[in-house]
Formats: sequence, C-alpha cells, structure tokens
Amino acid sequence: MLAAVVLLAGFVWFAFRSVQPDVMELSYPRKYKSIVTEQAAEYDLEESLVYAVIKAESNFDAEAVSSVGAVGLMQMMPETFYWMQTHVGETYDESALYEPEVSIRFGCALLRLLLSEYGDLTVALCAYNAGMGNVASWLSDSAYSDDGKTLKAIPFGETEAYVQKVLQYKETYEEIYYGGMKNG
Repeated sequence: MLAAVVLLAGFVWFAFRSVQPDVMELSYPRKYKSIVTEQAAEYDLEESLVYAVIKAESNFDAEAVSSVGAVGLMQMMPETFYWMQTHVGETYDESALYEPEVSIRFGCALLRLLLSEYGDLTVALCAYNAGMGNVASWLSDSAYSDDGKTLKAIPFGETEAYVQKVLQYKETYEEIYYGGMKNG
C-alpha cells in the first residue's frame, strides 16, 4: 500500500511538473528573442545582459515611459537616441523608440559604446542609468574612484540599486537559460 501511495505521489508530481510552466522562465522572459539574439551578436554583447537591461528598464513593456521621459523597452532618453543615430547611421523620430527592434538596436549600440568607452560593466551600467557626464565626474573624484577607471562607490542610490538589479538579473538569466555560463 505504501509503495502504491509513493508511486502515485511520484506520478502526480511528475505530471504536475511536466504541465506546470517554469515559474523562473515566466519571471525572466525572453521576449523579442530574435531581435535580442541578432542585436546582441551585432554589438558583441551577452544576450543575458540585454535581457537584464530590458527587464530592469521596462520589464518588457515596449510602451513604457519613465517619469523623466525615457522611452521604450530599453528606456532611452530622446536626446540620447538622437545622439546615437550618428553612431548607428540611421535616422528616426522619437516615436520609433516604441518599436522593439529600434529600441533594442539602439540600446545595444549604446551598451557597446559604453562598454568600449569604460571597459568595465559596472561603470558602463552607471553611465547607461546616470549618464556619461555623471560618470566622468565620479571617475575623476577620489571619493568614488581610486584609479579613474573603476568605481569604489556609486554616489546616486538609484544608480547603485539599478546596477545591482541589472547584474542580478543578468546572473539569473545565465542560470536559467545558459546553464550558468556566459552567453553570446
């Protein structure tokens, strides 16, 4: 009798598990996968980083607008979008930021530019959130940087929380989808 109960419990657990969606995958979706894969490869970024930024910035809401006016999936400020058009070589009006393909392309282009400029993911994410002007100021201040290249402290609490969130999301995406390995 006990063996039958254990067998039945095992069958019920297996059946439930096989039809129950993975909660982690629902919490950490990979919406716009073909666009993310293409643009991450184009700009030599890890997909997990792109997904982490999208999740932190807009939680995959293509219509998102922040209280300061950042727009779209990757929450780019219109001024930054216009500036990035000279780097990407394409011209759009600001409403294009609501298009997932445009938002992801320009967000990836900006991430690549910042990573190339600073050579440090934490500093690049600070610049993505707080702007390059703030980061330049922090890097030149011994209260925040010992070497002018990395930050020992982030003076904006919002930016510090943002960086921690993105790095945690990135790690979680890597664990769920890439077996804990860094990805393309």
